[in-house]
Amino acid sequence: MSTAVEDAVDATGYSARHLSVLEGLEAVRKRPGMYIGSTDSRGLIHCLWEIVDNCVDEALAGYCTHVDVVLHKDGSVSVGDNGRGIPVDLEPKTKLPGVELVMTRLHAGGKFGGVSYTASGGLHGVGASVVNALSARLDVEVDRSGYTHHISFRRGLPGTFDGAGPGAPFTKESGVHKGKRIVKGKTGTRTRFWPDFQIFLKDATIALDLVLDRMRQTAFLVPGLEISLRDERPDEVFEETFRYDGGIAEFTTFLAQDPPLCDTLRIGGQGHFTETVPVLDDLGHLVPTDVARELDVDVAMRWGTGYDTKVRSFVNVIATPKHGTHVQGFDRALVKTVNEQLRAVKLLKNGDDNVTKDDILEGMTAIVTVRLPEPQFEGQTKEILGTSDANRIVFNVVCRELKAIFENPGRAQKLQHRAVLEKIVGAAKTRIAARTQRDNQRRKNALESSALPAKLVDCRTTDDRSELFIVEGDSALGTAKMARDSEFQALLPIRGKILNVQKSSVADMLKNTECAAIIQVVGAGSGRTFDVDSARYGKIILMADADVDGAHIRCLLLTLLHRYMRPMIESGRVYAAVPPLHRIQLTNPKRGMDKYIYCYSDAELRRKLVELERKGLRWKEPPQRYKGLGEMDADQLAETTMDPRHRTLRRIRIEDTEVANSMFDLLMGSEVPPRREFIIAGAAEIDESRIDT
Repeated sequence: MSTAVEDAVDATGYSARHLSVLEGLEAVRKRPGMYIGSTDSRGLIHCLWEIVDNCVDEALAGYCTHVDVVLHKDGSVSVGDNGRGIPVDLEPKTKLPGVELVMTRLHAGGKFGGVSYTASGGLHGVGASVVNALSARLDVEVDRSGYTHHISFRRGLPGTFDGAGPGAPFTKESGVHKGKRIVKGKTGTRTRFWPDFQIFLKDATIALDLVLDRMRQTAFLVPGLEISLRDERPDEVFEETFRYDGGIAEFTTFLAQDPPLCDTLRIGGQGHFTETVPVLDDLGHLVPTDVARELDVDVAMRWGTGYDTKVRSFVNVIATPKHGTHVQGFDRALVKTVNEQLRAVKLLKNGDDNVTKDDILEGMTAIVTVRLPEPQFEGQTKEILGTSDANRIVFNVVCRELKAIFENPGRAQKLQHRAVLEKIVGAAKTRIAARTQRDNQRRKNALESSALPAKLVDCRTTDDRSELFIVEGDSALGTAKMARDSEFQALLPIRGKILNVQKSSVADMLKNTECAAIIQVVGAGSGRTFDVDSARYGKIILMADADVDGAHIRCLLLTLLHRYMRPMIESGRVYAAVPPLHRIQLTNPKRGMDKYIYCYSDAELRRKLVELERKGLRWKEPPQRYKGLGEMDADQLAETTMDPRHRTLRRIRIEDTEVANSMFDLLMGSEVPPRREFIIAGAAEIDESRIDT
């Protein structure tokens, strides 16, 4: 067996000696991006946050009231607080001083047991040790038990420096050095580190504006905590101190740029959950154990008159720029509660769609914070909260408290809440209108680019001679096919009366089969995008029956052309065919006379009959009254309506655009009373004998 293994090693040249084991902080120096994200300026400033967060954790625990940050001229950074100070006594298992343990071992600190810190930002226990590993030099001073204690490190290794700065001679040794005596009861920790530019890029720097923003943000999130910043790098030293007692309500006001639509709403509460975590037993084994957790929720929110949204989220004072489960719960609660309230005050009616999260967030500035022990983050950079129970607890708290705020307002708040709800409904209407416009444009583009309708009977030529007859009904289409000249005359049948587009939306028009077919066949677009030069036909001829229904169909077609293809009318390319109304069949025509005589109106019929009687000509009684184009045979239809040599066409013109617009609104619009008055006013002009009763 051993021989086979040795042969395998010899054959591949790969053996156990090629394997590497990274001890202590070597893993951090080997793969720094896993711990601080990058080795540029972003990673460098992340190191500063790790140390500052430890100070803020002391403040959250109630032991720290002041934090000092100094950016030194030599590129080092120091952070100090007046908290309890890192322990300096020996840890029982490792026999190392507490401060050395914290700075040299990953996942070591006071934030795991749930006794020292109930809520903290640096919960992975790797922050300080990572900064130590990536520093050319790191000094720690701890004030405890009446003395100042000192310890230094070089790239993660404890020891002493004989001089200032990272280049001083270094002696490796373990342990903490007790320094001068201090006032009894004084405590605190001061950490100063010099970044190791073997790891960081040479141009990595800490930007002052980013530090200021973070310091200000932290002061807002921890009311009463005073944070001082001193930048000694420029020629003129810069100093600023932050302290805010108003908390996140004051933070919300600071972030908001627009005038308020309502007062800042403050929502708070807590919830409990059980989490299974591995815990060391007496034998040193990790045992899965159910641990009871408490999660505190604190939210501040307000709506403004603007349209921008600012939602900031934090977990134990640590910003989560990519949010996480706590913001998911907040969003769900907003959508549920606001929709319920909108329906309660009748701003949303039955059948209306619910408003969406984006509608509600328009113009909102909100701070969502939660505090809990040992939150689960996605990655050491802590940009996303992963604790699943935060979603449920934040949802329940915000639903309950926001509902109470809406249902029990003061007099002034009632008007404010109404204004907020109306703004949300307005945002929803704007969104729906924009979506409808996009959908219409997509449908329109698809319509204009799709194949021509199968029912189109096209012609061969494409020049200005070409004519498109829009024919009423399939029966007339059959006759028109035989009567047309297929060289330049095309036919498009429509079924019945098309949609009245004057009182319909663009979306409804595009959905209508007959309207869509006409736009497709003309091929020049519609509305503002209509290009008359792209039209596939030189003329559009409306060919409907010579009766009331035919007149109505012509009106509907002209309404479509006027609203969506008006340049065709303005350029004189739209016509109405004039089919005959009567046919007189002569029984004794003279030589050279046509057997059939066509009349296009009742008055013309009467005049023609008188003329024939005077000439002694007889005709078959009664003269034929055409009820539709389908009653004609092909020769008759061609002779009377389609043949350019004999037909009569009525050109449709617009002499006064405003008058034309008002007339279409009057006859085809949605306002009924003006149309009724128009009909009543013209009733006296009707020939009652022509009414079929």
